[in-house]
Amino acid sequence: MQVDPTPNPNAVKFTIGKPVGGPATFVPSQPTDNEMASGLLALPGVTSVFLTADFVTISKTAEADWGEIIPAATDILADHFG
Repeated sequence: MQVDPTPNPNAVKFTIGKPVGGPATFVPSQPTDNEMASGLLALPGVTSVFLTADFVTISKTAEADWGEIIPAATDILADHFG
């Protein structure tokens, strides 16, 4: 898995390297039965999860810390996509 910044400082791209489904966008205000997206949205500060092709992009609030989100998100994505 590769983690890359995007032009938006509040979004990071996680390249999984295999199809992730989508395109689909998940936000906290819309319930989902997608366990992976729910796990990512449960992380403090995460505002949306977008998946398509072979990557997942996570957006956060300006106040949230990537230092906390990235390791937790990497674990969730690794567990889901193996």
